[in-house]
Amino acid sequence: MTVKVNGKTLQVPKTMPDWQGKPQPTTMLQAARFAGVDIPHYCYHDKLPVAGNCRMCLVEFGTPMMGPDRKPVLNEDGSPKIAKSVLPYEPGTSRGAIACASPISPGMEIYADSPATKQMREAVLESLLINHPLDCPICDQAGECKLQEYSVQHGQAGSKFVEAKVHKPKEVDLGPRIVLDDERCVLCTRCIRFTKDIAGDDALGIVNRGSYNTIAAWQEGKFDNNYTLNTVDLCPVGALTSKDFRFKMRVWFLKETKSVCTSCGTGCSITIGSREGVIHRYEPRENDAVNGPWMCDEGRLNYKWVGRADRLKDVLVRGQKSDWSTATREISAKLASAPAGSVAIIASARQTTEELFLLKKLATKLGALTDSIAREGEGDKLLVNADKNPNSNGARLTGIAFTEFGFNLPKIADGIANGTIRTLVVFGEDVTKHGLGADLLAKLDALIVCDILPNATTALATHLLPGAAHAEKRGTFVNVKGRLQKFMKAVEAPGDARAEWEFLHELVFNVTGQNGFVSIEGLFNQMAKEVPAFAGLEWAKVGDTGVNVPI
Repeated sequence: MTVKVNGKTLQVPKTMPDWQGKPQPTTMLQAARFAGVDIPHYCYHDKLPVAGNCRMCLVEFGTPMMGPDRKPVLNEDGSPKIAKSVLPYEPGTSRGAIACASPISPGMEIYADSPATKQMREAVLESLLINHPLDCPICDQAGECKLQEYSVQHGQAGSKFVEAKVHKPKEVDLGPRIVLDDERCVLCTRCIRFTKDIAGDDALGIVNRGSYNTIAAWQEGKFDNNYTLNTVDLCPVGALTSKDFRFKMRVWFLKETKSVCTSCGTGCSITIGSREGVIHRYEPRENDAVNGPWMCDEGRLNYKWVGRADRLKDVLVRGQKSDWSTATREISAKLASAPAGSVAIIASARQTTEELFLLKKLATKLGALTDSIAREGEGDKLLVNADKNPNSNGARLTGIAFTEFGFNLPKIADGIANGTIRTLVVFGEDVTKHGLGADLLAKLDALIVCDILPNATTALATHLLPGAAHAEKRGTFVNVKGRLQKFMKAVEAPGDARAEWEFLHELVFNVTGQNGFVSIEGLFNQMAKEVPAFAGLEWAKVGDTGVNVPI
């Protein structure tokens, strides 16, 4: 369909997918985006039902005039004569259409920056700001607030309003993770629509009338589902705030790093907000192939363990503090001299795909039994998956694990018991909880353990290597649907802790003689050449939203 936006003629689709993915007539707002024009809005969101109640997207428009014969009226040059919605322009008489809900028609002209459009925006902003508190200096939303941004871009420098502002409740406890400031709310209803239509929990609504409208939960403190913190992201102002992040950090001080959530097999794309080596928040990063713009509360708050005081920070050899050089040399010598079949490797599906690939190389050289351990929990119909490992498919594709996790664990236990297996390598698991108790592990000549947090297995290790959390390194995961995603390093690992792939490539070189894994890019590219599922991939060509691989 041919339309004009700010004088630019362009072709736009007649229909576009709505929030449910169903085709609907293309709207003025969507057509403007094709022209590179951003129409301001508060209540509209691509992934929510259209409400059309904030009026911020009001625009002047024109449509071809039709004669009595129902044919277009033409100008002298043969072009269609356009009837504007506001013609002539007179202050106070502007009439427009809300761009978020008004479908386009053939030959329509949209005037996103006309004097009439600007006047309408100024009026809407003045109305929104009449009762809005001037507390930007203490508002968590400052720095990423659409009311601030639009006031600068589209508002007026002054206001004629001299009456007293309407005061509403402050610090309303909506639920265990959300605090509401009703005075800041612009009644866009994004939170209400998300909670009802996406989360399936019709817990929020509007109460009272007129200037005293407020958002409220059906019962005080009962806004409590696993997706409540998405409403903080959706809120265009500072009305809904996270109890976890409230007054913690100014957003413009945060370093933002693209990463992946490790709480379950969905692997939501996230942004890690950190400052000076401390993680302050996770936020969903839009990825329609994985999580859209949402993530669950459990995953969003699952970052504090990264900075725990009891993190493993020291390299230990037989219980004594050592260094990487000594430990690597001893482990390499031990593995290089080990008889075939005398070594077993248990690697967590929370390790990166690259680390699992290196461990598989060691296993192949040593003729070692390998396995991973399953983590099962509850899932839901939206994002939470029952598989609590973020990289189960990575473990399968690299060959560390069979389709059924734990398949080789009984064989490993029997091998240790009868003395066949003399060395056990464990990455990221507490095997004492999975049939390999302390009595059994005591029969080993060497128990080489790499982990992030202390547990019963790390306490028994002859060689203990402190590893890095996903936020402290780069790498990839493959989620339950076969989406390979890469993540970046946000903060430094504490003490002597290192990214596991960094010392694994040394062990692989020392034991197998194979080199070329000294950078994550080179390691990934080498893996792509050797693992059939990753054939043709390159680190540089895997975008921010990842790629699908066969599983």
